[in-house]
Amino acid sequence: MRIVADDLTRPEVVALVEFHLRSAFENSPPGSVFAPDLSGLRDPSVTLWTAWDGDALLGMGALKRLDKDHGELKSMRTAPAHLRRGVAAAMLDHLIAEGRARGYRRLSLETGNNAPFAPARALYERAGFVECGPFADYSDTSFSRYYTLALSPGAVHS
Repeated sequence: MRIVADDLTRPEVVALVEFHLRSAFENSPPGSVFAPDLSGLRDPSVTLWTAWDGDALLGMGALKRLDKDHGELKSMRTAPAHLRRGVAAAMLDHLIAEGRARGYRRLSLETGNNAPFAPARALYERAGFVECGPFADYSDTSFSRYYTLALSPGAVHS
């Protein structure tokens, strides 16, 4: 598996972003989807990476700079044909390493609290993320769950 910074021009990446958004809207109440669309992922504060096996798109994940010490994970998604193959864990490891390389002191994320988001919550918790309150521009909702991970400079996630 190779993970590369992506410019969002390949049709299969655009399709995965669109699938991610459709799924978020199908599994979340109105007003509770904070996943960025293509224009949001192209914002200069956001870097998107994609995971590949040859020409097959395996998944994606993004990191948004909130400030010099704080990054936010965005748009984590494994392509449906590649679920349960370690794609999400590899992407999460990559994003955590990138956060450390950027000098962030913590990474945070927002996700849903219902059953479709349970695998994501379990992944984040296994990686050491802990629940926290709303951060950045989020406000507490009955649907959102917030997580954060303190980053130690030079530490390696395993």
